[in-house]
Amino acid sequence: MVRKAAVTTVSNGSYLQGQANGKLPSMDREQPAQEGKVVLKKKVTLLRGISIIIGTIIGAGIFISPKGILKNTGSVGMSLTVWTACGILSLFGALCYAELGTCIKKSGGHYTYILEAFGPLPAFVRVWVELLIIRPAATAVISLAFGRYILEPFFMQCEIPELAIKLITAVGITLVMVLNSTSVSWSARIQIFLTFCKLVAILIIIVPGVIQLIKGETQHFKNAFAGNDASVMGLPLAFYSGMYAYSGWFYLNFVTEEVENPEKNIPLAICISMTIVTVGYVLTNVAYFTTISAGELLLSKAVAVTFAERLMGNFSLAVPVFVALSCFGSMNGGVFAVSRMFFVASREGHLPEILSMIHVRKHTPLPAVIVLHPLTMIMLFNGDLYSLLNFLSFARWLFIGLVVAGLIYLRYKRPDMPRPFKVPLFIPALFSFTCLFMVALSLYSDPVNTGIGFAITLTGVPAYYLFIVWDKKPKWFRKLLGK
Repeated sequence: MVRKAAVTTVSNGSYLQGQANGKLPSMDREQPAQEGKVVLKKKVTLLRGISIIIGTIIGAGIFISPKGILKNTGSVGMSLTVWTACGILSLFGALCYAELGTCIKKSGGHYTYILEAFGPLPAFVRVWVELLIIRPAATAVISLAFGRYILEPFFMQCEIPELAIKLITAVGITLVMVLNSTSVSWSARIQIFLTFCKLVAILIIIVPGVIQLIKGETQHFKNAFAGNDASVMGLPLAFYSGMYAYSGWFYLNFVTEEVENPEKNIPLAICISMTIVTVGYVLTNVAYFTTISAGELLLSKAVAVTFAERLMGNFSLAVPVFVALSCFGSMNGGVFAVSRMFFVASREGHLPEILSMIHVRKHTPLPAVIVLHPLTMIMLFNGDLYSLLNFLSFARWLFIGLVVAGLIYLRYKRPDMPRPFKVPLFIPALFSFTCLFMVALSLYSDPVNTGIGFAITLTGVPAYYLFIVWDKKPKWFRKLLGK
């Protein structure tokens, strides 16, 4: 996969290569668009940016099982404190990404920022693990939740067949891929609608919870900090669960080149989204505790359904539908954003060249979208999804911590870089330390799974030298790589 000079080629009359491969251009100047070049258009407005962030963060977790934090904190009061603290900490991380997104006006998110700060090897390892394992497994997991909850109203009296869940999940995955391959505008419009559905679902829980509070249903908040004492290991693990629940605030940075007026809209979208999500998460948990005790919450398989059955009667049937729509929104937002990482990595010569091609008429990175489909299907029907995610959950925070550390490094390496939006230095310092602390904690608390994940991640190093550095590849090997 040798880097090439800038080319503009048409493949079968349908696609045009997006940009030149090679080193990222200087961030101090804008590249003029070449006449006749097909590019991804700036169709992500402020509202669409907010819908990408909120729609990707809010998945099934807040509705199904927010008990990881309660289990590791030991009390209602401490769990609500951790939910709030994780929201604030996630906002800090999001603000760091807002600075990076306004001074490095390139799509690709983690990959682009690591490439700019630390060079091609760690950037390639990041996109390697994302393409082969993390994104297909994560998409399959959230899609399985979609399949289960969309079928829930039809199987109220019996167990849902696993095959039916997987088949409807496969249909949902295919629909998301087709949608993102066909139209950026329609994908964004549907994401706005699904984000609205998520917020309605949260309000369906919050409003009855507030009514319960007005009625004086506060028995579960008495002695809120009494209960099982949080262990030294439990509290950090609670933060780990909370940060995972808020993850997704970085996805707008994956599509920076498609954001209208990014200097203004990226910070605004991030601040508005994180405020809405944090307030929504905390109030949703408060609503749960107005009706469900801490012990009952730990035993419930789907907290939102249990809550709705107690307060809403037959209307509780609507909750699984809203959960399914929430999962579909997370699927759509994740595919929309991560496909841009693969597009940019291909443009830089780190993935096969075809992934940097854009459909001439639809202006979508179609190959970068559909490459996820077969990998996700393999994971869905054959993979041990939850083990894979456990193996590699630490990798996400390792690279996010590396990105934010890169922000600090760039402050000293390139002090004259234009920074339309700049955060105080203590914010990236605190956030990167927290991410790296969680990584170290996972190595200590679960050395086997984390060690396997670390080994899988390290496979990106020989892959980098084999596919990228080695420039004397046989002809058949070059053809295999699309070169």
